[in-house]
Amino acid sequence: MDKSESPDTALLEKELTGKIIGVFYEVYNEIGPGFPEFVYRRAVAIALALAGLSVVEEAPLPIWFRGHRIVKFQADLVVEDRVIVEVKSSAEVNEFHNIQLTNYLRATDIEVGLLLNFGKRAEFKRRVLQNSQKRRPGPNTSTDAGPPTASCATHTTDSDPRPRVSRERF
Repeated sequence: MDKSESPDTALLEKELTGKIIGVFYEVYNEIGPGFPEFVYRRAVAIALALAGLSVVEEAPLPIWFRGHRIVKFQADLVVEDRVIVEVKSSAEVNEFHNIQLTNYLRATDIEVGLLLNFGKRAEFKRRVLQNSQKRRPGPNTSTDAGPPTASCATHTTDSDPRPRVSRERF
């Protein structure tokens, strides 16, 4: 367990994220590095679906500002309506990637996210942002609570996962 994770957050969606991470390694080992992100996103979605999991690709996430929906942004994958998966094809994971995943978690009621990087080496990060930590301002409200904090752990795991692919939007 990473120092920043509490025992409660370390176990949140542990089984499901273990399956997703296992599929990530299967795809990485089969395809290898060097392709654009959309190739890996599609391959992971197919592999998760074949493993019996429910997957939504390019899931629209509404972004709110002062009580107004300003845009719908797309998360790469949402698995079982419980985990946001952001797929990258970068030399290494950087802080911007972590911030991006945290913002996706903040925009939804989903509390767990995975960042899967198909770089020169397979790398992933697991983030937890509990709903109790999220700012949810209403119309014409400002918040002075400061940014929410998120737990982040980097893991290397070789588990075997299983999911189902959908191109539908919710």
